[in-house]
Amino acid sequence: MSLDLSSLTLLVEIIDAGNLSQAARKLKMTRANVSYHLSQLEKTVGLQLVHRTTRRVEPNEVGWRLYEHGRAISNEILAAKETISNLGQELQGRVGLSMPSGFGQMVMSHWLIEFKGLYPGIVLDVVFENRVENLRDEVDIAIRILPEPPQQLVARDMGTVRYLACASQSYAQAHGLPTQLDQLRTLPVITANVVGRQLSLRGYKGNERHDVLLAPTLISDHYPFLRQGVLAGLGIGLVPDYVVQDVIASGEVVTALDDYRLSIFGTQMYLLYLPNRRQTRAVRTCIDFLLAKANGSAG
Repeated sequence: MSLDLSSLTLLVEIIDAGNLSQAARKLKMTRANVSYHLSQLEKTVGLQLVHRTTRRVEPNEVGWRLYEHGRAISNEILAAKETISNLGQELQGRVGLSMPSGFGQMVMSHWLIEFKGLYPGIVLDVVFENRVENLRDEVDIAIRILPEPPQQLVARDMGTVRYLACASQSYAQAHGLPTQLDQLRTLPVITANVVGRQLSLRGYKGNERHDVLLAPTLISDHYPFLRQGVLAGLGIGLVPDYVVQDVIASGEVVTALDDYRLSIFGTQMYLLYLPNRRQTRAVRTCIDFLLAKANGSAG
């Protein structure tokens, strides 16, 4: 059996693309040509490698094993090319990052400015967003706060996010502070929204779990805006600690329900990337830097 590298590379591109048309566009070939080469590869191997439908190409077990070999070989070739091109040069390349708007703006932006100063040759392409779907082509690294990591992605732990119930001194003096989770049902709450379902706050006290449905008075994915609402005395903020920790330290904002551990969107932060996408030195360096920052800032 004669199996060449170009055939394996073609198989990798087809499976990565998910269908023949997409693979053809990437390879700058016609769809018929891609289909022909795939058929020739299957003929060479003597086995079917993929299941074709009108929209999708899914590898069977043999196809998946060959794909993994092809992907490993492609990665090694790219690594060798990168080593040659980087000899005697500063670290270069592009890193696409997707991060949550609040944590991204208020914490990670400072980290990335520092990273850019250390590695001026690396291009950072940063998107602030709260979407949780699979990583897109231009995104190498995604940071997400989730109850648990997606199965199909590599997830590196970046620590726990602590939610606080808090209010300005002026609000606390005028209205008092809640002492029970249930009181939040009828109080003006300031928090981010969960698209597609009613907002639910979960609180753990000892071994007991309490769930409360909320009807916020001020809602936004933009945490600096929520912070302004809390400081203006508009209600009880339910926000991650990093949003208000400086104004708590200064005494402008006070916390409530401190005997509860609170959760809205999940309390774990993850750095996510695709398991089989080739990582450049720039991407690997950025991952290591962010994990070190997160672990250094935890606690």
